[in-house]
Amino acid sequence: MAAGVWAGVWAEVPAVRVDWAAVAAQCAWAGAQARAFLVVPGIRLLVLLSLAMTVMILLEKLFVAAVCYAAKALGHRPERRYQWRPIAASACKTGGDEEAGLGGGSAAFPVVLVQIPMYNEREVYKLSIGAACALEWPADRVVIQVLDDSTDPVVKDLVEIECQRWKGKGVNIKYEVRGNRKGYKAGALKEGLKHDYVHDCEFIAMFDADFQPESDFLLRTVPFLVHNPDIALVQTRWKFVNSDECLLTRFQEMSLDYHFKFEQEAGSIVYSFFGFNGTAGVWRISAIDDAGGWKDRTTVEDMDLAVRTALKGWKFVYVGAVKVRSELPSTFKAYRFQQHRWSCGPANLFKKMLIEILENKKVSFWSKLHLLYDFFFVGKIAAHTVTFIYYCFAIPLSVFFPEIQIPLWGVVYVPTVITLCKALGSPSSFHLVILWVLFENVMSLHRIKAAVTGLLDAGRVNEWVVTEKLGDANKTKPAMEVLDAVKVIDVELTTPLVPKLKKRRIRLWDKYNCSEIFVGTCIIICGFYDVLYANKGYYIYLFIQGLAFLVVGFEYIGTRPPTPSAE
Repeated sequence: MAAGVWAGVWAEVPAVRVDWAAVAAQCAWAGAQARAFLVVPGIRLLVLLSLAMTVMILLEKLFVAAVCYAAKALGHRPERRYQWRPIAASACKTGGDEEAGLGGGSAAFPVVLVQIPMYNEREVYKLSIGAACALEWPADRVVIQVLDDSTDPVVKDLVEIECQRWKGKGVNIKYEVRGNRKGYKAGALKEGLKHDYVHDCEFIAMFDADFQPESDFLLRTVPFLVHNPDIALVQTRWKFVNSDECLLTRFQEMSLDYHFKFEQEAGSIVYSFFGFNGTAGVWRISAIDDAGGWKDRTTVEDMDLAVRTALKGWKFVYVGAVKVRSELPSTFKAYRFQQHRWSCGPANLFKKMLIEILENKKVSFWSKLHLLYDFFFVGKIAAHTVTFIYYCFAIPLSVFFPEIQIPLWGVVYVPTVITLCKALGSPSSFHLVILWVLFENVMSLHRIKAAVTGLLDAGRVNEWVVTEKLGDANKTKPAMEVLDAVKVIDVELTTPLVPKLKKRRIRLWDKYNCSEIFVGTCIIICGFYDVLYANKGYYIYLFIQGLAFLVVGFEYIGTRPPTPSAE
């Protein structure tokens, strides 16, 4: 009965017909309105902001180049600008065999602490310790301090044995460990300054585990600090021992050569300030104490200390003629982690120090303007932002919108001048400029993610992954070193002595860089659309840039270190 009633009711309800043509027309109208009032204005605003930041970067590059070439033409050298004269003594070797020849001359030398922070540096620990112990300086006026945070007990033992070996030769070397890795490198350096023997030291020379200073390093740098009491830091230049190993290391050399030859040089000449590179430098201990010591609030403890020291009124000097050998990461994974730290840390530090810089009373308005605008905003934020947003997003996307026209000077002329300015750092690699620019655009994907992470203080903001140093890892290892990796177990004679190897399962997203593959595919699609419909002439750039993303995405860049085939 009830079923029949409901059936009658439903029968009386008229059938609803959907006019799909009208729905489609409404959706098309809504899409057109969104395109006209949201999408196009948004992309146009993005292009305008990108063009503005591109001009900022251009002016900064031109200014830096003008300063450096003017200084070179005028014969400017740090030794002329600041007081510098050698520290005289009859002999100055760290080894105990030379100590007898010092006579009373060693008293003229200040006591220097040489710090070498380490973390599982099996491939390079001997090189750095040996180079530090070979520094020319009176043996009773230098302390070599190895700060070992290694978690691998085998590496820890090897480092300690190496320190004991040099100690037996008369070198004043200290092997220091701590119970945890709190604060990572900053924590280790801070802990190293707490030892009693450090109280007699005036200066600290710092070297990462893969850095090998020349024997006269201290003789050429410490006099700046001795004769100029207002100088807090002497920074030297990096020289790369493996720059020709692969295309990845060559690209890094091009970027870092520009950084040292131009950015550091110009900062030293004009402002007596630049970012400390974390190694291959000599600090005045009293300046470190005046700035509040090492802090681990960011992953760029070196830059943090440099900015705080500059705000106290101290001066820095860059000595490009002194070069320290070091190793570049040759695997893309290691380089990517390094760039994340170098991009995230400065952005995070900018956020945390903005108010402190604005409220500072010890430095001039122009010094604060240089710190906030040139050093942080243009150098650490705008450069990463505009590279990806403009060259890898706005330009490709503009092919879908004929209403958006990017001026030729913004697409061709300004980027070309910026590229040529940066290429001045490595004239011998000029033939690689186009490939270098394409690779830098690919890396901007990671740098902008890292910068945003730092500004928002979220996600991987405090992630610290030690840059992998391979040393001779790509060469065939002696058989005994290979056997050391095999776990020895007590078994019966019928049991195999070597555990059965298991094939490691590698997931697809671990094997390839999916984000690069996705972006590269999208850019190539934009290139095809430009060829078939838009005809804006961007397709050549879009194809080669998209291909560059795919090359990196499929790991056809850098070297491949030996990987274990079993767990």
